[in-house]
This record gives sequence, C-alpha cells and structure tokens, in this order.
Amino acid sequence: MRQRLIIIGALLALTMAARPAHAQIKLAYVDVQRALNECDAGKRAKADFEGRVQGLESRLQRQQNEVQTLKDEIEKKGMLMNPDQRQNLQDQYMTKLKDFERDYKDSRDELQQKDNDVTSKIVHDLAAVIRTIGERDNYTMVMEKGSILWGGPNIDITDQVIRAYNATHAKIGTLGESGGGGAVPSSGVGMAGLSQPSEFGAAAAKRSTISK
Repeated sequence: MRQRLIIIGALLALTMAARPAHAQIKLAYVDVQRALNECDAGKRAKADFEGRVQGLESRLQRQQNEVQTLKDEIEKKGMLMNPDQRQNLQDQYMTKLKDFERDYKDSRDELQQKDNDVTSKIVHDLAAVIRTIGERDNYTMVMEKGSILWGGPNIDITDQVIRAYNATHAKIGTLGESGGGGAVPSSGVGMAGLSQPSEFGAAAAKRSTISK
C-alpha cells in the first residue's frame, strides 16, 4: 500500500512538473445588472422605457377618472333618473370600465415585453463583449456576479466591459452577429462574425432588467 502511494505521488509530481508555467487559472466576474444600468445603451433604453411608462400612466389615469366620474354620477343621481337614462349611464360605465381594464392589461403586457426585448438585446451585446475580453486576456472563466457567492473586487471587470461596450457605438443586439458588430478598440480584436455568445447571455437576461 505504501509503495502504491509513493508511485501515485511520483506520478502527480511529474504531471505538475510537465504543466506549462503559464497555465494558471484566471477568473473574473461581471455585475451584469450594473453594466446594464450604466452603459450608454442601457441609459438610453431606461430613459425611453420611463417615458413610455409615464405616457401610459397618464392615459390610464384619464380613463380611470372617466370611469370614476360615471360611477359617482350613477350613485348620486341614478335614483332620480328615469329607467332609460339610468340604463344608458350604466352601459356607458360598463363600457368604459371594460376598456380601462383591457387597456391596463395590454399596457402592462406591452411594457413587460418591451423590457424583456431591450434587456435581452443589450445583455446579448454585453455577453459578446465579455467573451471578446475573456479570449483576449486569457481568462479561464468570466462569471456573472449574481451566480457566485463571493468575489474580490480585484477580479471585477464590470467597468472594463462597460467602457468596451460604449466604445463600439453598435446598434443594440447586433454585436456577435456577422457584419453587425464593432470592435473593442482597446484590444484591436474585431467582433464582427463572432459566434453566438454562450448561454450566459440568455440566462443573465432573465435575471436583469432595464426597469430596475
């Protein structure tokens, strides 16, 4: 038994000695939500999204006020009206109430879809930038901050990713597509024609949002 352990130890020593000196693990992580919030594309998308929200809220508030006005009128004057007048007012109320409820649901769904679409495109671009930086700088792995328990600030490359993405001036959702990408200027490594980013992009998009 002792002899076998000596042999195994010798083999491990030979394996470690044969490994190139530069072959070391190099890790980094990116705070995708922060990159989404602070990159130029994310800021523009957030401003546009907030403008849509305000516009829809104003429209829905007007509709809600109209519904409430009709409801108040029915409650205060309904008993004084003849049956036809009261029925007509109730019909108006029900029509406007249904319109309001439908518009509220449609508006909520529209905003959610817009959030999902834009977030997915920007995170797709960020994933392409991260891959380019990872390959250029020989990282063994680049992780998302939200998927790790702890990581020191010295391996946080979020600021680097934001600067590199801003420098591409690319239309959102086009990095990594053939003919659609720019380049990370500090690296000189072109991104046009880069294959699709890993599942990181899709997974991170589900955990991130421009509405935060």
